[in-house]
Amino acid sequence: MKNPFKNESINEISENATDDELQTEDTDKDVTENSDSDDELDKLKNDYETLNSQYMRLAADFENFRKRTETEREALLRYGTENALSKMIEVIDNFERAEKSLENIEDISKYKECLELLHKQVLDILSKMGMVPINAQGQVFDPNFHDAVMQTPTSEYPEHTVIAELQKGYKLGEKVLRPSLVNVATTE
Repeated sequence: MKNPFKNESINEISENATDDELQTEDTDKDVTENSDSDDELDKLKNDYETLNSQYMRLAADFENFRKRTETEREALLRYGTENALSKMIEVIDNFERAEKSLENIEDISKYKECLELLHKQVLDILSKMGMVPINAQGQVFDPNFHDAVMQTPTSEYPEHTVIAELQKGYKLGEKVLRPSLVNVATTE
């Protein structure tokens, strides 16, 4: 029998065997790495799908919240207007009663008394709704609440003091509905 390793040395044979073993290990590593990368890719896909699903739900929830808030806001405005108008109907009724009762009255003091009562009723209703007059007379001029339409040189008042209110201003809470039109003192 012929020796197959006759021309090869033992070292060469062990090197060849080691190379074969290394190739087998590399193939096993490639398979393991491929399966690891596939697992990692599947995990990333699942994470992406989960996050995308959460984002879509959050976007839908936000859109529903926005629509609900808009609907509630419109209802509040409608209800607020309805409430104000229902209170003002009472004032209209009183104006009509005053007109009828004053048809045959020639006494101007009765007429004046009716107008004062109606004015008071309107102011009471508006103050219950939160509207209050802006106090301007004798105050330091504040451009947030006052609109200076005149300036009068005077030594009677300190500079920048409101000396006359030409038109009353009103605010609702801290929001100015209409600034007071005022005359402001300046130095002579």
